[in-house]
Amino acid sequence: MNIGIDLLWVKPGKSGGIESYIRNLIDGFLIYGKDDYKYILFVSKDNASTFEKYTKNKAFKLEVCNVFSENVGRRILWENFNLNRRCINLNINILFIPVYSKPLLNHRKIKYITTIHDIQAMHYPQYFSTMKVLWLKFAWKRCCKTSHKIIAISNFVKQDIIDTFKIQEKKIQVIYNPIVKNNTNGNFKDIEETFKINKKNYYYTVAQLLPHKNLETLLYVIKEIKEKEINVPNTLVISGVGGKDEGRLRLIIEELNLSNNIIITGFVTNEERDLLYKNAAVFLFPSIFEGFGMPPIEAMQLGVPVLTTKCSSIPEVTEGKANYVEDPFAVAQWVKKIIEIVKEGDSTNYSFQNYYLENVTKKYLQCFHEVSSYD
Repeated sequence: MNIGIDLLWVKPGKSGGIESYIRNLIDGFLIYGKDDYKYILFVSKDNASTFEKYTKNKAFKLEVCNVFSENVGRRILWENFNLNRRCINLNINILFIPVYSKPLLNHRKIKYITTIHDIQAMHYPQYFSTMKVLWLKFAWKRCCKTSHKIIAISNFVKQDIIDTFKIQEKKIQVIYNPIVKNNTNGNFKDIEETFKINKKNYYYTVAQLLPHKNLETLLYVIKEIKEKEINVPNTLVISGVGGKDEGRLRLIIEELNLSNNIIITGFVTNEERDLLYKNAAVFLFPSIFEGFGMPPIEAMQLGVPVLTTKCSSIPEVTEGKANYVEDPFAVAQWVKKIIEIVKEGDSTNYSFQNYYLENVTKKYLQCFHEVSSYD
């Protein structure tokens, strides 16, 4: 079976958790793939080199397309006018689209599987331009209608799709994101020197600087701890690619006189991120909307206590194993919980079998097999 995977949208180092998801999953296909499955990776001119390693395996082929991931408008046009034809020329049976940018029209010889990670713009349209909200709503609805199978990354997302677009439940399959636990043997001293932090004397969070990540609340948490001289760490390290909220957050940091207490690292490697996880006093995840939310799970797998919210999919995917605040915006709740967690000093390494790479990969392969037999 020939499986095409649309990777034209991947902006290396800029696509956040969705990029981690697809790179982990392709690694899974490499390790656990079936002998009779071939994978054609549709890549753009500006991301092709980051997928080059897969060509060492005869099951993988790179198809470099005349498009740049950074030029979103042109990329979407190319997908709609050229991707189906390219798939037919390459004898592709299944086209797997890991995001919402499926071609609007189907080709009768191709089966389509699309992953929907969330439909956030339906709930928080104020975070997007009017044109983007209209496009996303149209694209999601069209994907749901024309895909042979929709993969939702959590039960929360599945129900949200059903409620919003009135899609039949049987058309949607829940497959959780694969999360890979890396061996973290790097030297933390370099990170200590770079960011002027000490082991177990800072909080850590991983998030794009976007409004729904609710990072502003954490700034006021740090302000409270600092001003009241509470005997817990008063430094917060934030990692992640930028976002539309970055300028506003930096302004708040200045206004609250927290320039020496808030460290925004920008992009970090997986090794650096894992070292920052492992050496944090507590991992804080204040998000109010997630289709999945990988960082809390990554932190718990590394034995770091996690304090997060009960919003959207977070309780589901953390399997109730984290610490939670009832009100994501209540600074006093965050401070109280942090004091309790630091005092307890819990360092349990949690295991999440649902997210093991092998288990997730096999579910995708089974999905490919089932969809290939559809009439």
